[in-house]
Amino acid sequence: MAVIVYSTPTCPFCHQAKDYLSQKGVEFEDVNVAEDQTRAEEMVKKSGQMGVPVLDINGEILVGFQPVLIDQALEK
Repeated sequence: MAVIVYSTPTCPFCHQAKDYLSQKGVEFEDVNVAEDQTRAEEMVKKSGQMGVPVLDINGEILVGFQPVLIDQALEK
């Protein structure tokens, strides 16, 4: 399973999303889009959004911290 979390250090919802995944034992790549412009552009291409967090769970793109949708994407 490939999980990427596009986030910034100051975003409270990003921290919630990463804490939630960690509590579930899900390994993920944490991409700080505040420091990596290339990856920030990748996030915008995938999601059409500038806001964070953006989660890529096996190619399914979720914007914001939405536990129910995260759980559904993880189950697929």
